[in-house]
Amino acid sequence: MVWQYILLQTLIALLPIGAMLLWLTKPERLRHIPVAIVAASGVSLLLGMLSRYPLHSESIINFRLIPYIIGSLYGGIPGASLLTVLYMVSRLLQVSTTFSIALLGLFFLLIVPYLFTRIQRFQAADRAGRLRIGFCGFLATSIPFVVAAIHDANTGDSGFWYWMYIVIFGLGSAAIILFSIQTLELSIDRIKLQVELQEVSSNYRKEVKRLQEFIDISPLVAIFIDGQGRITQLNEMALKLLSPYDRSGVLHRPYWSVLNMFGSETLFDSITKVMKGAERESEVVRFRNRLFYTAVCAWRDEAKQETGAVLIAHDMTELQQLKDEVDKMERLSLVGQMAASITHEIRNPMAVIRGFIQLLNERSPNEHHSYFHIILQELDRANNIINDFLSLAQNRIVEKNTRKLNEVLEDLMPLISADANMRGQMIELRIEEDIQPLELNVKEIKQLILNLARNGMEAMTDKGILRIELKNIEDGVQLKVRDTGIGIPPEKLERLFEPFFTTKTNGTGLGLALCLSIVERHHGKIQVESKTGEGTTFIVSFNKYKAGQLTAGA
Repeated sequence: MVWQYILLQTLIALLPIGAMLLWLTKPERLRHIPVAIVAASGVSLLLGMLSRYPLHSESIINFRLIPYIIGSLYGGIPGASLLTVLYMVSRLLQVSTTFSIALLGLFFLLIVPYLFTRIQRFQAADRAGRLRIGFCGFLATSIPFVVAAIHDANTGDSGFWYWMYIVIFGLGSAAIILFSIQTLELSIDRIKLQVELQEVSSNYRKEVKRLQEFIDISPLVAIFIDGQGRITQLNEMALKLLSPYDRSGVLHRPYWSVLNMFGSETLFDSITKVMKGAERESEVVRFRNRLFYTAVCAWRDEAKQETGAVLIAHDMTELQQLKDEVDKMERLSLVGQMAASITHEIRNPMAVIRGFIQLLNERSPNEHHSYFHIILQELDRANNIINDFLSLAQNRIVEKNTRKLNEVLEDLMPLISADANMRGQMIELRIEEDIQPLELNVKEIKQLILNLARNGMEAMTDKGILRIELKNIEDGVQLKVRDTGIGIPPEKLERLFEPFFTTKTNGTGLGLALCLSIVERHHGKIQVESKTGEGTTFIVSFNKYKAGQLTAGA
């Protein structure tokens, strides 16, 4: 009967621990531990008091203080206060002697304040410190029970088995308190570890996502290759470059089966060298009419002891185009300097030569007039070249007036149409209504349109069609001159605006350079689209926001 009672008291005393093990199954419940422990300890305390020791009416051998101590230490001052009130009220309903009331007063006046002073220290301590404080709390709360046992011994109300049960009660209480604290601490540490693991996993996923987003938005092409030569990761720029492949069609495939579209053996050699131990290899690759600077770097997976490579490619097309534009500007600058320095020196003797040729022509026989005519034509041609030099000269100030581009074009149409009729060609004119006005130098714009129109007519045979289009665009006006000629080969297209570069047999190579200079002085852009056998289109875009300025020649 007694052993069953002790077993029942043990189970009741362990109730808070069992309840907490069931409660602490989710990390989000960690912050509610004080409330849960106080509630479970209160229930355990009441159940312990309701089960009485069968051999003693005052229930000296009782584990009711175990949940009180555990609940007070973990519940904080509010929880300890609530459990103290519950304990005192329950005990007042049970005591029946003056001595028992005195012991309860001793407990309330001495033991409870001592326990309250240890609560804050308990919550700030580590596991070992909490075990010490819990054991000291047990010793302090055991004082009334020791006094009661001595009183029973003096009154003769005790025997051998009674003292045996007292010893079992004391050792059992200490063991249960230490076991409870140790179990709770392990459970709390496990939950905290889960919380930390979740935070680390969440931060890891965030960092991986952030890194992937950074790689995806990066203007660089990035392709990761493992030690077996398989592609393990790539970014959005790489997918665009490797179109029509999609991500599933690229991942885990050998890099040589995917990158063979680059057609660069040296790129494969660079990857192979890095895979064999080289730190870095780089080269310049041309792919789909674009220029890429590629760098292959090594990376090592320390966990798997594998070495892989990462291919990084930077699109240098725009940078190369900018460099080409700078080269063109330098050539134009050189031409301008030449024109400024030698033009007047050449024109004066040429004027004298032309005058004497005309005089000799008047005095020579008629059969020689054709020769003098050829000489005069060549002199005029040389003079036109000098005029082109002057047009390309830098530091020219051009005055602009507000005009509509369609009005300038309509003034030129009789001259362009007459030129086309002489060649047996047709002119198609498409002008959008209500063309917005621009700030233009009319003389230069006429020269620009005439040069582009005559270039198109010279590129066509008879029955060719020259289309001239004029329309408004978002930030200005666009002029298109399209011919149906033989087109321009791609290798010549890039050098089209270079001074002295020409595709004509008798050309000087200054016409399109002059056009570029005029367009830049008007803060516009000129582009060329051409297909061999289909024709060429010159697209000139004028920006309306750059109006009203006196501008130096570009």
